[in-house]
Amino acid sequence: MSASLGLFRLQQIDSQIAQIDTRLAKIQGTLENNAELQAALKQVSDATEEQHTAEHAQRVSEQEAQSQQIKIQQAESSLYGGKVRNPKELQDLQADIASLKKHLAALEERELQDMIKTESAQAEVKKAQTDLEQIQARLGIEHRHLFQEKDSLTIEWERLQSERQAAVSTLAAAILKTYDELRQQRRGLAVAEVRDNACGACGTTLTPSVEQNARHAGELVRCPACGRFLFAG
Repeated sequence: MSASLGLFRLQQIDSQIAQIDTRLAKIQGTLENNAELQAALKQVSDATEEQHTAEHAQRVSEQEAQSQQIKIQQAESSLYGGKVRNPKELQDLQADIASLKKHLAALEERELQDMIKTESAQAEVKKAQTDLEQIQARLGIEHRHLFQEKDSLTIEWERLQSERQAAVSTLAAAILKTYDELRQQRRGLAVAEVRDNACGACGTTLTPSVEQNARHAGELVRCPACGRFLFAG
């Protein structure tokens, strides 16, 4: 196998490994990113807190309304019990009862509003819990697929590493050193195919002699513009 073919094969293997590394990193990031789940959990927590607040307010309203009803009953008992006979006192009691009933009406209205808020808060909790369950179910399926893909890619990555070792063993150390340096300098692409009389990486048109040397010369040829090794097939 010629050095240029060996380098080209190595480049193909390294490109595939790089693609797998990128995908594996993305999969890992997706698996570790639980922002959606945390947001759903927070929604449940916030809705539950709102429900507790609404239920507490409703209990307070109910207690105040009950207390007001007791006051009215006590006042009416005094009014109709026969113990109070003084007309002025009877008048005052009637006025107090009217005032107590007016305040009771306001308390009962507030109690009704608090009941409506409680029902709304309970509905929000149920919705948040349903959304959370749906997200958990969906993420469970997605993560299961991602783990399967991760396992498959890892097996392919290990296979490519074995191929890489075989490809590297055919190349001289000095050539490998230059290859690795070029990969770092040229965004992972150290070997370019000759396509339509040009460097397949940077697009520079090659002179006939450079292209001829790339096709037939025993030594390695590099692109005069980008410096990559040239492979002419």
